[in-house]
Amino acid sequence: MKPMMMKKVAATSLALAIMLGSGTAAFAKDRDDNKWDKFPPGKAYGHTKGEIQIKLSFDDLKSADVSWAMRYIASLASKQVFEGYEDGTFKPYNKVTRIEAITAAVRLMGLRDQAESAAEMQTQLNFKDAKDVPAWAVGYVAVAAEHNLFAESDTAVQPNKPADRLWATTLLVKALNLDSEAQAKMNTKLTFKDADKIPAGSVGYIAVAVERGLVNGFEDNTFRPNEPVTRAQIAALLDRTGNQLPDSNNDAATGTVSAAVYNNTLTLTNNGQTLTYTLNPNTFVFRGGAQVTPSALQVGDEVRVRTVNGVVVYVEVLQRTDNQQTFTADGTLSYYNVNNNGSISQIVIQQTVNGTTTTNTYNVSDDVKIVGNAQLLTNGHAVQLQGKDNLVTTIVVQ
Repeated sequence: MKPMMMKKVAATSLALAIMLGSGTAAFAKDRDDNKWDKFPPGKAYGHTKGEIQIKLSFDDLKSADVSWAMRYIASLASKQVFEGYEDGTFKPYNKVTRIEAITAAVRLMGLRDQAESAAEMQTQLNFKDAKDVPAWAVGYVAVAAEHNLFAESDTAVQPNKPADRLWATTLLVKALNLDSEAQAKMNTKLTFKDADKIPAGSVGYIAVAVERGLVNGFEDNTFRPNEPVTRAQIAALLDRTGNQLPDSNNDAATGTVSAAVYNNTLTLTNNGQTLTYTLNPNTFVFRGGAQVTPSALQVGDEVRVRTVNGVVVYVEVLQRTDNQQTFTADGTLSYYNVNNNGSISQIVIQQTVNGTTTTNTYNVSDDVKIVGNAQLLTNGHAVQLQGKDNLVTTIVVQ
C-alpha cells in the first residue's frame, strides 16, 4: 500500500463567494449537464491551477430540517472536498452515488492533485465495469484502489449506485487507514435496534466509526445500514472523518480570540503565542449553532480557523466564552468605521470613570438600532451604547 500522503492545495488567488439569498429551500431544477459539483474538475468550482473559487453558503440550507449540516458543508467547501452547484444551491437532500463518495474521500485524504494527474487519469482500471466510470473520475478510482478503499472482493465500482450508510461509513473508516482496528472489533455487540441487518463482516467498521464519533444512530436507535446517504448526511460524515486524518490541520489552526475583530483582523492566542490572521471579508463564521458575522466573535471564544493562501475563509467557534452579558457604555464619540454596505461595523468612544479617561472600541451588530438624531452622530457628541455579548445592538444619540 502506498503511504497516505496529505497534499496542500496550491493556488495563487482566492475568490470567496458567499451567497446570502433570502429565498426558500426549494431546489433548482437539475439540468442535464448539472452533475455533482459540475465535474469534470476545473469547470465551476473545480480545482484550477491559477485560481480557487470557494462557495461556503448556499441558498437551500435555510430550512430548519437541514440547517444542522451547514457548518459541515461550509467546512468541507473551504477545503474543496465537497462543493455546491453553479446555481447557488447545495441540494442537501439529493442522494450520493458511490463515485461521488469515492471522489470526496480521495480529496479528503489530500490526494486530489494525484487523482487529477495525467498519469492516474490514464490508468487502465481492472474493474469489470471500468467502462462505466466517467473519464473525469478514472484517476480518483485508481487512487482509491491504490490506497485500499475498495474491499479485496470488489470486482466492480458501481459508480452510479446510491451509496448507502453502511458502504459510505466503511469507505471512510478505510480512508482513516483503520482496517486493522476494524478487523479487531468484528465481534463487537452493536447496540442499534437493527444491528442484525449489519453484515458480520462489517460490524468492526461500524464499531470503529461509532467509537471515533464519525456516525451515530437515528433517534429511534436504528442505524439503517441500507438507507441511501444524502449530500447533507455525508457532509457531516466527511467532515468528522477529515478532522481525524493525519496532517488534517495543515491549513487550520486553533486558539482563543484575544482581541475584538478589527479591520478584518483576527487575533488568537495559543500556548502563550499570539497569532494574527487576515479575514476574507466574506469569511464563514459559525458560532452558537448559526452563521454569524466576524464581529460576533467574542474575546475568550475558542475557535478553529481554516485558511487558503494565508487568508482565513472559515471560522468555527469550538467553545463560546462565558462572558456573555448585557452592557451599557456612556461616553463621547471619537469615530466609527463602516462596512462596504455603509453600516457601522465598529464604534470608538471616550469614557471617563473616576477622573480617568479611556478610549474603547466596540464591535457593532449588523442590525444595530440608532435612537435619536443620527445626524448628530459626530465626533465629540455624547452617546450611550447598549448591547449583549460585547456586541453593540443599540446606539443612543444623547
